[in-house]
Amino acid sequence: MRSENESGGQTSRSFIEEARRAQIVASAVEVIADVGFVQASLARIAKHAGISKGVISYHFAGKDELMEEVVNRVYTAIADHVAARMEGVETATGLLRTHILSVAEHMRGHRAQLRALGEIFYNLRDSEGKPRYGVDTNEEIYRSLERIYQLGQSTGEFRPFDIRVMAVTHSSAIDSMFTYWVARPEHDLDAHAVELADLFERAVKK
Repeated sequence: MRSENESGGQTSRSFIEEARRAQIVASAVEVIADVGFVQASLARIAKHAGISKGVISYHFAGKDELMEEVVNRVYTAIADHVAARMEGVETATGLLRTHILSVAEHMRGHRAQLRALGEIFYNLRDSEGKPRYGVDTNEEIYRSLERIYQLGQSTGEFRPFDIRVMAVTHSSAIDSMFTYWVARPEHDLDAHAVELADLFERAVKK
């Protein structure tokens, strides 16, 4: 069941409703990270949150919608953190390095979120049985990275190259960095991010 405050695709929620949704999302992240996507039932998430399953059903139409909200909130938090770090950075080189380093900086304290995202990306399917998240859903990320590379080429900081190829490679490198770190907690994430920033800086310079 949807909240009565929702109509026509527009949402107007009270502070209490938003707090409850945030609590449910946080519990979903922890449960998925702990037991995996398949075992993370709404009942199990509700028990972890100390609420009834009906409370989750009031705020979310089902497990799929809750999973999408998890992804949306995690990515929004990442984007907000990166945007704050990029504020005032004027050079394309600075923006490139700041993006890589700030994403790592934010996610260093959110390993459970990375585990949960990995489970959701691998398991969540659309109505046709296809993965809900994939290359097509990365388009906004690719375009934001392309703007950095395009700026660098327009100012003469960067050499000529295909900005889509570089954006896809950039995004994939960050994903691989986190996948490796989640699998090997002892790995130095910060050092990895610095090496990655150095690598991309060398790759784009004339």
